[in-house]
Formats: sequence, C-alpha cells, structure tokens
Amino acid sequence: MSSYAFFVQTCGEEHKKKNPDVSVNFSEFPKKCSERWKTMFAKEKGKFEDMAKADKARYEREMKTYIPSTGETKKKFKDPNAPKRPPSAFFLFCSEYSPKIKGEHPGLSIGDVAKKLGEMWNSTAADDKQPDEKKAAKLKEK
Repeated sequence: MSSYAFFVQTCGEEHKKKNPDVSVNFSEFPKKCSERWKTMFAKEKGKFEDMAKADKARYEREMKTYIPSTGETKKKFKDPNAPKRPPSAFFLFCSEYSPKIKGEHPGLSIGDVAKKLGEMWNSTAADDKQPDEKKAAKLKEK
C-alpha cells in the first residue's frame, strides 16, 4: 500500500475511536483526508512512508516464495456414452406442443416459443398435466 493509503486507514481508525456510533460519510471522508494530507509536513508523512516501505518489503519477501498456480484447471471429461437425464413433465409437454406453436407462428424466435410454452404450461390445469407427469415419473424410474 502507498503511504497515503496507510494515512487514510489510520484516519479511519481514529474516526472510529473518537466516534464509535457515527458511521463514516464516504463522500466527505476522503476529501477531509486529502486536505489533511496536503497540509502535513514531510516529517509527519515520514511515518506513513516508513509503513509503506515496510509493507513493500513484506510483499517482495512473500513474492519470492510465491508459486503461481498451474493456470488451467482441467475440465471434467463427460462420458459421451453416459445415459442422459430423463426429461421433466414440462419438457415432455414442450416436445409435444412446440411443433404446434411453431406451425401457428412461424416467425417466433426460440425464446418467444419457450415463453409461450411456459405460459401454456402455467395455465394448464393440474388434471391435464397428469399424463406428462406420469410419463416423466416412469422415465425417471428407469
């Protein structure tokens, strides 16, 4: 961190000690810190510059022992012969009604067809959904 960053951090800690119940106003606080920093003498800033130098030395020490990761993590291999997940009742419904909607509205995009199918599914009564739900349950058992 820079010497100014250490100064701002110290200002924040001082503010918390003096006013523990008052939260920091993030639009005014940096301005006040900046004004204080500009009016400080070089001797006063020296303390924060020493802190910055010590932090930089710590960083360089840590970077000497740092070993970067190998970078790429291997993607899990998906078996192409693995069985596919059985479709849900909604997907069975979609496979049945999708061609009808595309026939009625040939200009609709895939997303619009999906929206229409979702609306149809939500407006369908539970009794009418029963055959698709039974089919889905049967496929899930396999």
